[in-house]
Amino acid sequence: MDEVEVVVAHSERATLRVGDVFLKVDADQARVDAEVEAMSLAPVPTPEVLWREPPVLALAALPGKVLGRLGGPSTGSREAWAAAGAAIRRLHEAPLPPRSGRAGRSVVALTAELDAECASLVAHGVLPADLVARNRQVAEAALRPWTPAFTHGDLQIAHVFVEGGEVTGIIDWSEAGRGDALYDLATFTLGHEEHLDDVIAGYGTDVDLDVIHAWWSLRSLLAVRWLTEHGFDPSAPGCEVDVLRSRM
Repeated sequence: MDEVEVVVAHSERATLRVGDVFLKVDADQARVDAEVEAMSLAPVPTPEVLWREPPVLALAALPGKVLGRLGGPSTGSREAWAAAGAAIRRLHEAPLPPRSGRAGRSVVALTAELDAECASLVAHGVLPADLVARNRQVAEAALRPWTPAFTHGDLQIAHVFVEGGEVTGIIDWSEAGRGDALYDLATFTLGHEEHLDDVIAGYGTDVDLDVIHAWWSLRSLLAVRWLTEHGFDPSAPGCEVDVLRSRM
């Protein structure tokens, strides 16, 4: 029997790998429904759904390897990063899905969430007040009207598989839906600013860099406490806290 590998596990969900099959265990069936629906609609390569038996979703492994990981070096070439940018553009230009995704939160709701989180980070001594204040200032540029696009909603580089200079698949669609396209681009390049130009070249259109920088700050501010509470280390080299420090 193949060895069981725990890919990721926390209190909300877990992903296991057994040979060439990934088993996603998620008690939130609405989240699984959203993932399956988004994969069926996305105009980019996605994993094949092998079977579904709540709370488990079985997906086939993708060819290739992940483009990189937050806090680690990218294993992909400049051509691979540009190809990813082109794939993201195809997604963003696709017909809008029926659901609103993580990248589709209203400006009012997002502002309230951000302000509450900043206050908590300072009050509990999680981050220095000046670091929080500077990044809250930078984040303001993301809090503006945007045109809805088909967004992935959690487009970390570890969710994009490549082989050579081609994208072979994108995984983890549970946060997908209508949202801000620049949120996806910012999530994808978080911690890998050196590849932003390559991604934009592949994306093929001008983007507002101030908004990309703002989303880096905003996403990192909102993530620090959640990551800590779920067993991850946002203070590891190259991760969220370093992203926040880079804005200083």
